[in-house]
Amino acid sequence: MQHAVGAPLPPPQGPGNGPWTHQAQHSGQPGQAGPPPPPMAPGPQPQAPAPAPQHAPVPPSRETTGHIQLPPGGPVPLPAPPADAGTGAATLAVLLIGPAGAGKTTVAKLWAGRRRVPTAHVSLDDVREWVCSGFADPQAGWNDHSEAQYRLARRTCGFAARNFLANGISCILDDAVFPDRPVVGLGGWKRHVGPGLLPVVLLPGLEVVLERNAARSGNRRLSDEEVARIHGRMAGWYGSGLPIIDNSTYDVETTARVLDDVLARSIASPPAW
Repeated sequence: MQHAVGAPLPPPQGPGNGPWTHQAQHSGQPGQAGPPPPPMAPGPQPQAPAPAPQHAPVPPSRETTGHIQLPPGGPVPLPAPPADAGTGAATLAVLLIGPAGAGKTTVAKLWAGRRRVPTAHVSLDDVREWVCSGFADPQAGWNDHSEAQYRLARRTCGFAARNFLANGISCILDDAVFPDRPVVGLGGWKRHVGPGLLPVVLLPGLEVVLERNAARSGNRRLSDEEVARIHGRMAGWYGSGLPIIDNSTYDVETTARVLDDVLARSIASPPAW
């Protein structure tokens, strides 16, 4: 007999009724039943013991590994202003924008790793490349398939960010978001993460971007023409109201420190976007 996993086993069956006691009463000869039970003596009969009380299962503790509170599904709100310098211990969601070669991923990883509170980093390019067979590489041409996989990756990043935030873990995302292309614009990020998302643009000079791109390999390396075209379109962020960091002369640590200061100002006075 099979029972559902986690369900209590049924109590042992009474004499002569269950499959276990039935075999014990066989006389030893196959096919022959054992002697009938003796008649019950007159008088009061013994009462069967009361069944043990059934207790409701104890819900798992939030401290138990594997049992964490799931997000309520609401959008990420704006964080409260930190009491310390920089972003301090604030729980926040950040979107680092910039062209290929701007240093988004490197800066985001360092900033996330240096904070005093738990902080995750999610790169849209990494999530998009989770698709192994059938990956629609945008470098091969932007079409319905590459757009669909981009939208899926962005939605996955947004869900991850909301999951992290709901459990007290900050999250920084990075993506090449264009100011003049709604498909890969800020609207989708705001929809999937929430109005509390803090966007910051990382935009070094073209010469720096070309040099950094030349050091790349694989499908992350673009042609010089493509890099120049993307960089030119990213210049549209000037005048948008979003904070922009020109890290042409900064090393990674300096850029991460400047990013933290910019985010602290964004928390105090959120950009309109």
